[in-house]
Order: sequence, then structure tokens, then C-alpha cells
Amino acid sequence: MSTHPDYPEPLIVSRSEHPISRRNIDREALKVLYRLRDAGFKAALVGGGVRDLYLGKTPKDFDISTNARPGQLRKLFRNSRTIGRRFRLVQVFFHGNKIIEVSTFRCRSEYDINGRDEVLAANNTYGSLADDAFRRDLTINALFYEIENFTIIDYAGGVADLNNHIVRIVGDPDRRITRDPVRMLRAIRHASRTGFTIDQATWEAIIRHRESLYICPVSRIRDELFKDLHGTSCVAWAELALDCGIFFTLFPFYKGIIDPVGKDRENSRCLLALFKVIDRLHSRDRLIPDHLLLAIILIPWARNSFPLLQEKITRKATFDISRDIKNELESNMQHLNIKRGDKEHIAGLLANLSLFSSEKSKGKWPRWLTKKSYFREGAQFYKIYREALTGIPAEDLKFAPVPGRAKSRKRSRAGYKNVAFAPNTKGGVFGFRK
Repeated sequence: MSTHPDYPEPLIVSRSEHPISRRNIDREALKVLYRLRDAGFKAALVGGGVRDLYLGKTPKDFDISTNARPGQLRKLFRNSRTIGRRFRLVQVFFHGNKIIEVSTFRCRSEYDINGRDEVLAANNTYGSLADDAFRRDLTINALFYEIENFTIIDYAGGVADLNNHIVRIVGDPDRRITRDPVRMLRAIRHASRTGFTIDQATWEAIIRHRESLYICPVSRIRDELFKDLHGTSCVAWAELALDCGIFFTLFPFYKGIIDPVGKDRENSRCLLALFKVIDRLHSRDRLIPDHLLLAIILIPWARNSFPLLQEKITRKATFDISRDIKNELESNMQHLNIKRGDKEHIAGLLANLSLFSSEKSKGKWPRWLTKKSYFREGAQFYKIYREALTGIPAEDLKFAPVPGRAKSRKRSRAGYKNVAFAPNTKGGVFGFRK
């Protein structure tokens, strides 16, 4: 039963009035949708998949919402598992490491609707399609596509916002941001990726509540930030983040160094040029590791705060600079949950930038430098910085596996074709018959 008595009637966009075709939907997603329908459940594509299909893009993921509970989904899909703490999701596995995430319709909790203006508490309250729509962060992500009549169901005005190129938070932006400040980052991300304009009320609420990001768990802020930095719209993201001030909430030590109104044009130009290089590399499927990404973004700050890029700098001075940079990172980056080892890498890259700059100006890399353990990454870091300054493309970049993204040796059971055990047999080692 709905917990909100005043839901408006949804806009139903018929098959002839929207650009989404069944041919554009992932085959595995269709299998899940049809199996849910045949089992008597309601199910629909939801979120970014519907948005991207409407815009003529290929969705990265196809997520599904249904009125089936997680336990019912596990029984219906044997090739699945349940994940999540705050929200329980069911992942359905297919060959080729294909995963379709299925969630149960959820409603806004009583805490969310009538409670005090505090961060939204964890809850797993199930609801209806309308409940689920008004729980979504953005109107353009609150659309449902159902396969019974191939129609789009729109409760929150997402179709109009897609047509008008607007990013808008569902409901009262002040209240929704107070409940979950991370919604500010998501609004900026989608505006930068789509080129849409952020709704004025949403924009003003972001400016008012930008400091509330500090009350979020550091792991969530870090994860959301790297979703932006690993995209291909970093320049647009940085411009929006600077304009609303969230950039200085994420990187407080840039206050006074980067001025969004343009008083310090040199540092601002350098920062945006570095983001442009990141976009170019990511567009060529070259995924920059997290610690190297942060080091790139911190170059204007380090250049302004420490004696970098001097022609004559001793090794002892380089060591002292590295130590000072690390100490500053320890003091100013606690809210991003950066690992100690990554901070050491970042400090070393920044401190050695002047060394690589001076040696490269002489011609070839000296033999003694190429034998150093830090040479490969330091040289790549310098090339990226040089491209930002001169426009000379940074080529021959071979990044190490991104921490946390390397393929694990352990594979899920769904990935095996010839399993080395037989669960329905008795006796023998690993299920083999004696």
C-alpha cells in the first residue's frame, strides 16, 4: 500500500510516441522481464537504462524493478545472489559475466516523509511503482519502461525534463538533499554527462547545502567522486562543481588557489586543461588509476603550495617536498578515504615532477633515471602534465591495473561451464563418484 496519498496520475507514453524499441534492449534484460511477467509479477526497466534509450544512447546497465520480493526472486532465478545492506538487490548472472540487477519496488519511509531534517535512515520498506518513482533521485532517472504494452510510465515529469534537457531532483530539493547529500553529486554528474541544465531550484539547493557532504560516510563520497573522475565529461563536471562550490567541499585546500570567478586564471586554466587530458585518455579506453587521477588534479595546488618545477632541486629537497605534501594530504583528504599507500604515491609523483621536467628538457631520459622503480609512472605523469601545458599528446601510456578493478582469480559459479563438483552425487572427493 502506498504511504503517500497524493501521487499524481502518471504520464503514459505510448509505443508510437517514444523512440525506445525492443531491439535496443539487452537480451538478458528481456529474459528477466518476461520471466517475471510469466510468473505473475509486475516488472519494468528503470533508471538510467530508460533515460539512455530515450536519448538514443546505449545503456551501460539495464536495471529492473519489480513487485517480487528478494526471496521470490532468488527462487525464480537460481543463477542469482542477493547483495546490498541498505537496499537489498538481486543480481541475476548470465554467461559472459553479464549481470542484471533486479530491485523490489520501494516506498519512502515514514522517516523520509514526516521525520526531522536529518540524513535518511536505512530502510527496506517495499511499495508500489509510484512509491518507487518518487524515491528516485532525479526525474530523468524515475522513468519505467514496461514490456506488456511497450510504454513509458512517468510519475515525476522525467519525459518533459528529457525533452527540455533539464536535470531536476525529484520533490523538494532542499528536503531531498538534506536526506541524502550525495544527490548533489549525482545531479552534477548527470548534467555534465548529458549536457543538460540543472533546474534553478535544484541548483540553488546545491549551493545552500554543499557543506552537508561532510556528514556523509567517507566511502560514499569517495565512490561517487571517482564515478565522475572515471568518466569522459570531467571538464564539464569540474566547471559545474566550481560554479556551485562543491569542488571546494571535495578539495578544500583549493580555496584561495582556484577562484571560480576567474581572479586566478593561470591555476584555473591549468586545472581545466588537466581535466581535458583525462577526458581524452578515458575516451580512448585508457583507465587512469585512482591515485594517478588524484595526483593529476592536485598539480595546480602542489605547484602553488610547494617549490615544484625549479631548475635545480636536490634529491634531499625532493624528499622533503614529498614528506610535506604527504602531511598536507593527511590533513586535508580524510573525507575522501584515500589509502595511505596511495597518498605516498601521490606525494612522490608530485615531488618528482620537477625532476622529470628538467631531465626531459635535456633530451632523452638518463640511464640512471630509467632504472628507478618510479620511472615508468613518473614519466607517464610528466607526459600528462606536458600535454596540459603544451598540447603535445601523451602517448605510449600503459597504466598498471586499477586498484580494486583487477580481475580476481576466483570466479563465480555462474561463470563456470564445467564445474569440478557434482552437488547431486554422493561420495568421493569434490562430489566425484568413488
